[in-house]
Amino acid sequence: MKLHASGEDYLEAILVLHKKMGMVRSVDVARHLEVTKPSVCHAVATLRDGGFLTMDSDYFLHLTDVGREVAEQIYEKHRFFTDRLIEAGVDPETAERDACRMEHVISQESFERLRDAYKTRKE
Repeated sequence: MKLHASGEDYLEAILVLHKKMGMVRSVDVARHLEVTKPSVCHAVATLRDGGFLTMDSDYFLHLTDVGREVAEQIYEKHRFFTDRLIEAGVDPETAERDACRMEHVISQESFERLRDAYKTRKE
């Protein structure tokens, strides 16, 4: 299943919230992303059908191995671009918004080469 940017955003949000809170419910995702609960419900159903997450009997969301891998890749890109933009002098709020768009359009190969080139330059 091909994920769209919004699906990647939901996976990333679940990962971030899980790191912060331990357990995550749909309402937590709705608050974090500032979207409606029905939007989250629809996204969760789609991501569950795609094998990216599960929901237990207490309605807690859990990333599958595939979902976690995608979420971690997106989150790494987000942090990398946010940090670089802030280093370049961009306002942190703007950097967060721009990084969120950038993380979805760059290929994994291009991102890895850019990240590795940056690491090499910093060393």
